[in-house]
Amino acid sequence: MAGIYIHIPFCKQACHYCDFHFSTNMQLKDKMLDAIKQEIELQGDYLQGERIASVYFGGGTPSMLSSADISDILQKVRGHHSINTDAEITLEANPDDLSREKIIEFKDAGINRLSIGIQSFYDPHLTYMNRAHNATEASQCVGWAVDAGINNLSIDLIYGVPADDHEIWKRDLDMAMSLPVTHISAYCLTIEPDTAFGRWVAQEKMSEADEEFTAGQFEILLDTMSAHGFEQYEISSFCKEGQYSRHNSAYWQQKKYLGIGPSAHSFNGETRQFNITSNPKYIKSLEQGKIPSTVEVLSAIQVANEYLLTSIRTIWGSDLPQLEAAYPGWKAHFMPTIEDLLERNLVFIDQGVLKLTQHGKLVADEISLQLFMDE
Repeated sequence: MAGIYIHIPFCKQACHYCDFHFSTNMQLKDKMLDAIKQEIELQGDYLQGERIASVYFGGGTPSMLSSADISDILQKVRGHHSINTDAEITLEANPDDLSREKIIEFKDAGINRLSIGIQSFYDPHLTYMNRAHNATEASQCVGWAVDAGINNLSIDLIYGVPADDHEIWKRDLDMAMSLPVTHISAYCLTIEPDTAFGRWVAQEKMSEADEEFTAGQFEILLDTMSAHGFEQYEISSFCKEGQYSRHNSAYWQQKKYLGIGPSAHSFNGETRQFNITSNPKYIKSLEQGKIPSTVEVLSAIQVANEYLLTSIRTIWGSDLPQLEAAYPGWKAHFMPTIEDLLERNLVFIDQGVLKLTQHGKLVADEISLQLFMDE
């Protein structure tokens, strides 16, 4: 089973932490949607006829589109791919774009899962991050979604926002736990150079939260999720029983996926494809009938590294025989490192699968780097 990701590169405004590809200028919207549908047609054979288990509208902010726009894109996808009748079809959305009526329209267009970018229920933090919604809208839209019959609901939260203590984060989690959501993605605030926050830090107008503070918030997150019956199935991802994101899980398990839209990536098991990161150039290329992408043939080392970097963060872990098959000699090369990690109680091995301990989850990136092979 494969997945399709569709990147909608438009946002109402730029969040201070975001370095994803987007534009706040909607003048090219119609041409962009035509180009996206053209790429779907040109990429029709990329997945070699595999059935589609998930379609994911990401961005950017796909909820800025109309339900008719979403319906047209899905119709084009169905014209070139076989989509399972129970496929997970997700739309990323911001609370300020959602109304009771629009959610119903999205459901009628084929959306059966919403991933809502709430980030915080504390208005000063939302203003600080330059979000366009407020706390009332954040909680209100979840109720509207349930009323519309969309019960597969995910929300995003951000922790590690500089504060005097953990009380705001605890209140954010309490509010999240009071809502009928089945999935939560919680991300630590990361300061990227080419963002407003990045520039403020460089100009010493802002200070990042220190590691001890963010680690404390991560531990509060783990305790709260566990207490309310949410399973941590990936470092940043938590769900009620069985409510994994099919789309993201496929990425982490190295299943095939097709990425459509500017800056989107694709993976077919042997190569990775990168679309151009420019709205005008993307549109121009598709108007000429050309796919604006770069194709990279993955080496054995790259296949092993990519599998490790994604799988080690999940409850499924990294299968050591699979790593050895991807790159013979991998296990022998890294066995001394693995033994050290075992001794430090950062990892454990369960029937040949390398997994992180609770303590290891705090330093997952560090562990991945220690097991990363140089070309």
